[in-house]
Amino acid sequence: MRSFAAALAIVLALSVPGFALVDPSERLDDPQQEMRARAISKNLRCMVCQNQSIDDSDAELAGDLRRIVRERIAAGDTDREVYDFVVARYGDFVLMTPPFGPATLLLWLGPALVLVLGSGVVLTVLRRNRERPAEPHLTPDEAARLALLLEKDEETRG
Repeated sequence: MRSFAAALAIVLALSVPGFALVDPSERLDDPQQEMRARAISKNLRCMVCQNQSIDDSDAELAGDLRRIVRERIAAGDTDREVYDFVVARYGDFVLMTPPFGPATLLLWLGPALVLVLGSGVVLTVLRRNRERPAEPHLTPDEAARLALLLEKDEETRG
């Protein structure tokens, strides 16, 4: 039981993100500023990983971006100024939720467009299948042969 508790404690300690990826030397002394830095870092995409925020990524570039965010906050920038600074360098793609605009129109409307096109394809296929006869028509010879086979089958069963 003791080893189970120790194993559980290790698993829980490793699964808690907390300040795991932030180097202690990166942290700001002011807890309020550190909270702002963490909040901003969760909204910035790691350009290497692309599916993680810089707060969750252990890539070197993510660490550099975390330091830039903290430097800007320590310099007195507002959250908006920090975002603007990073976006000016890396573009809207660095934001986990890019703004809706001409450059990101396909990104935002792409899923709906795929859904509409996919629905159109499905409806077209269903209509084409509905227009086809379910079974091909039999010639009189084929119908007579089928009837004979069915009679033989009934005789063998019965």
